[in-house]
Amino acid sequence: MSATERAGSVYPVTRDEGAAAEAILAVIVDNEPGALARVVGLISARGYNIESLTVAETDALKHTSRITIVTRGTPAKIEQIKAQLGRIVPVRRVLDVTKEAECIKRELALVKVVNGGDQRLESMRLADIFRARVVDTTHASFVFEVTGAREKINTFIDLMTPLGLKEVSRTGLLSIRRGMETD
Repeated sequence: MSATERAGSVYPVTRDEGAAAEAILAVIVDNEPGALARVVGLISARGYNIESLTVAETDALKHTSRITIVTRGTPAKIEQIKAQLGRIVPVRRVLDVTKEAECIKRELALVKVVNGGDQRLESMRLADIFRARVVDTTHASFVFEVTGAREKINTFIDLMTPLGLKEVSRTGLLSIRRGMETD
């Protein structure tokens, strides 16, 4: 694999920049038209892929939204992106969740499985083990809601694949600080 592929960027990476790693950034922005486009545009203009993106209004009175972005890059490039994001007009704050020790990270997925007979029983058994809730059922299918760490959701999906997995919808990563601190 080339250095460019490891970095997740179309731009070449020199050995001096270090290895690429996952970065989770929480960007607090004014909830206004175009704010998301500016944030995403800055990252994509640098040639980085966004692996996960979630956005929602978090404070209606302050008119702020939180954008959580998962991407990959060298430490130097991630620092550069954070600095440049901080200069965009609607951005109030940029938090590097990757560096937060006291942070909870979760994802939600809806998983549709179509099967019958023993596979149906096995699907229910696995759902119970993973604490997945059945949110819809028919005579031939289930839709499970599963929440937790990405690794847990990935494992659940992998186990459901041979049992008739048909469709997956995921929220992307969400995060929040533990304790009394706020973003």
